[in-house]
Amino acid sequence: MSEARGEGPGRYPRLALDDRVPFLARLEQEDRAALLALGPRLRFPPRSVVIRQEEPSDHILLLLNGWMKVTAAAANGYEALLALRGAGDIVGESAALSGRPRSATVTALEEVAAVAVDRQRFTEFLTRAPAVMLQLLALSNDRLRTADRRRLEVAALTVRERLADLLLELARTHGSATEEGIEISVPLSQQELAGSVGASREAVARLLKTLRDRGVVITRRRCLVITRPDVLRRIG
Repeated sequence: MSEARGEGPGRYPRLALDDRVPFLARLEQEDRAALLALGPRLRFPPRSVVIRQEEPSDHILLLLNGWMKVTAAAANGYEALLALRGAGDIVGESAALSGRPRSATVTALEEVAAVAVDRQRFTEFLTRAPAVMLQLLALSNDRLRTADRRRLEVAALTVRERLADLLLELARTHGSATEEGIEISVPLSQQELAGSVGASREAVARLLKTLRDRGVVITRRRCLVITRPDVLRRIG
């Protein structure tokens, strides 16, 4: 890891407060600046593991820019994609606050800049800033609600329906309009897509091929463009 050079805090969307709104966007400017001043700015190269599952927890990360994935591995080796974290998000706070080992692995999907805050400094800051603590609790509740919704979807929907819903969600939250369609800016592999919908990579690869043959999506290496979101909506 090396120190980041002059990255700003990114642009945080002002949406209705749910798990898609990052932690830093919920804070008042003064609290945000004070929190970001508590630790050094670091840079992580693409595909580097930033936090490892079961490791001791001694710090949290505040993301300035770039995307990270949060995954958890089962005993049989299956890896589930639990979440994506981007600019303004906080990572590693649950284990840091509880003192328990890390419950998931966090990996940079691209070059990421972040502020690392020591666990003790972070907890001391929270005791002095109750408004920040309340926003952290609200974020944790929002993330739990999202996790519950995803478990329900795994039980109620087919893999085809879950993949269509995931692609639409990625298009809405991480998509940008291009001449070809809506390009998803987060560089996810087929394995990572499979981990997010609770399916095998082979099953997702077959579904993507079908969608590609129908002209619904364009796939490239770690790049996906949705050309027919209307078709995905009918599937989902």
